[in-house]
Amino acid sequence: MAKQSGSGERKTIAALATGSLPSGIAIVRLSGPQALVLGQKLCARFPGNSSELKTTAFIDPADGAVIDWGMVCWFRGPKSHTGEDVCEFHLHGSAAVADKILEVLTDCGARLAEAGEFTRRAFENGKMDLTEIEGLADLLAAETEAQRQLAVRLSSDEMHRKVAAWREALVRARAFLEAEFDFSDEEDVPDSMVAEVCSGIASLRNDIAITLEGYQAGEIIRRGFRVALVGPPNAGKSSLLNALAKRDIAIVTEVAGTTRDVLEARVDINGLAVIVFDTAGIRDSEDRIEAIGVERARQTAEAADLVIWLSPKDEPVLPEKDLGSVSVFQSKSDLESGGGFEGNVSLGEVSTVAPDGLDGFIGYIEKQAKLATAGEDILISRRRQKALLEQTAEHLAQFGDVVAADRVLAAEELRLAGECLGRLTGRIDPEELLDVIFAEFCVGK
Repeated sequence: MAKQSGSGERKTIAALATGSLPSGIAIVRLSGPQALVLGQKLCARFPGNSSELKTTAFIDPADGAVIDWGMVCWFRGPKSHTGEDVCEFHLHGSAAVADKILEVLTDCGARLAEAGEFTRRAFENGKMDLTEIEGLADLLAAETEAQRQLAVRLSSDEMHRKVAAWREALVRARAFLEAEFDFSDEEDVPDSMVAEVCSGIASLRNDIAITLEGYQAGEIIRRGFRVALVGPPNAGKSSLLNALAKRDIAIVTEVAGTTRDVLEARVDINGLAVIVFDTAGIRDSEDRIEAIGVERARQTAEAADLVIWLSPKDEPVLPEKDLGSVSVFQSKSDLESGGGFEGNVSLGEVSTVAPDGLDGFIGYIEKQAKLATAGEDILISRRRQKALLEQTAEHLAQFGDVVAADRVLAAEELRLAGECLGRLTGRIDPEELLDVIFAEFCVGK
């Protein structure tokens, strides 16, 4: 929870709300019961209306000296991001100016905000739920266009409204059930009530199942499409990783077995985040360190979304059978062929030295990444969200199993399903979980 003052009143918090300094502009944000009072102390001119921007000199109340010139605006709670009174100072982007403003504010009774504290206050004041907050965290961390688009959707209230409708349906179903077993002798309780409840719960289970189907695509967009480069030693995996990353990450030599550990590079392929892994050449080895590297290569392949087996064109090697489904490319396509594959078809050739030697390879990765991230109903992207929806669905399934025999037990399953949805939005989450989630945010957000 946010820290309180000694009198029990929540303290006003202050922080730099913009990026690293120096910059063109810096915004210092205040939130809390003293935000407007402190804003008026600091500003020579203060706007009379909420959300109005006014030019002003920023004054040190201690001696009347001018700190900077800029603009100020304020938002009266609850019509603000945090739900409290909020004041923002738009300053020149100097570290000295921002530091002085924050020093004055703390001298006047505010305290410096902790990481994610502004957003946490928004949550505590009912301005956002955890699904929206996790979407906002994803938006702040977005590196590609696909991540941005998904995060914008997840940070909206779409999932919030969907969960609210689900919880309302559960409350209605419980009310019907309890009316059925509490007032079964009353004439105004219809005989078809249980059938109506069961139909509604079946519809709810279907909605949750559809939402769960979008999880895998959402998770891949958020964390990146994982591509494992595997193959025999000297197949050109490290050279390919460097070429895709457009910088030297892996050491490249003619000595077989140079790569001993797993290396990775994050690549943006037409707006999609792709993580490419370079692995040790797969072969039997008496070298203990190399054998460990080979085992890690197999583990990386097992966890990848796409496994690409690179076989040198001059010395073709069939993929290892225990790797499962792999996509085969002939590497070093600029060299003379050393023969074809028996019983295996290569998807194409790739070269790090030939003109346009990467085009077909990159195009294939893009196609597979788009297939893995396709979907219109992507509303969750985190394991926490997936686990809670799965638990909700499990309780609804248990409801279906017991409703005919025990109405009381069936109503209890609906109550437990509602609790799972409450934890999804954060209304009944433990403090430890909230601490972890808000720690993802930077100070000032």
